Amino acid sequence: MNPEVYEKYEIIDAHAHIFPEKIAENATINIGHFYDIPMSGCGISSKLIESGSKIGVAKYLVCSTATSPHQIRNINSFISTECTIHPEYYGLGTTHADSDDLEGDIAQIKALGLHGVKLHPDFQRFNADSPEAFKIYELMEGELPLMIHCGDNRYDYSSPARIANICKNFPKLKVQAAHMGGYQSWDQAVELLPRKYENLCIDISSSMPFMSPQRAAEIIRMYGVENALFGCDFPMWDHRDELERFLLCGFSDEENRLILAENFKRFYGLDT
Repeated sequence: MNPEVYEKYEIIDAHAHIFPEKIAENATINIGHFYDIPMSGCGISSKLIESGSKIGVAKYLVCSTATSPHQIRNINSFISTECTIHPEYYGLGTTHADSDDLEGDIAQIKALGLHGVKLHPDFQRFNADSPEAFKIYELMEGELPLMIHCGDNRYDYSSPARIANICKNFPKLKVQAAHMGGYQSWDQAVELLPRKYENLCIDISSSMPFMSPQRAAEIIRMYGVENALFGCDFPMWDHRDELERFLLCGFSDEENRLILAENFKRFYGLDT
């Protein structure tokens, strides 16, 4: 790719995973096994920045997911520490529907200066719109955005219908619906989500490798280019490859600027 193509855009990666170095290799391998997809890299900070620097990423939304409640506090502290070391990071905390101290989890996230909560119901094995999950959203609504994994045709934990139920029941909760609202469930997602909820945006991570640029552009336009965030789902995908796929969608320069950075700033309040 000609550097001039991406140097004219500010780029924010709205979906990236990092792990402590001692577990990063195994965590990355396990993600690959879960999805049966070869990983492009290893989920440690140095590799994330190395990949993102290929396209000049200015900021990364970084997160990790607690697969059991006892991991929550350590993960949140880890993400906070990484954000202190790397000022280009914008960190999300995590919690779990089975936590026996949800109020304490959310209080820790706020105290650490993290900017929202990442949940992955498929990994965490709870329904995204369960009564237990609703308790999390009640604590977050109006204060912390939610970035949530959406969709997987093998499971129902985070189906587009469940994401729609969250948006409907918590209209003041900002929801970043990952993977165009429904990984491998895009047809269902576009029937239920686009332009129906003012509190919803999507990120486009882990979607474009599975569809044509024309289909990707069509889906993004259904949600509205003003409601889409560029993201790579590192370590799953390489930043240069994902940007090349995105640019093939054929959006205008102004639309590219919105999706690559400006929408993120507005959604997370960085433009105020």
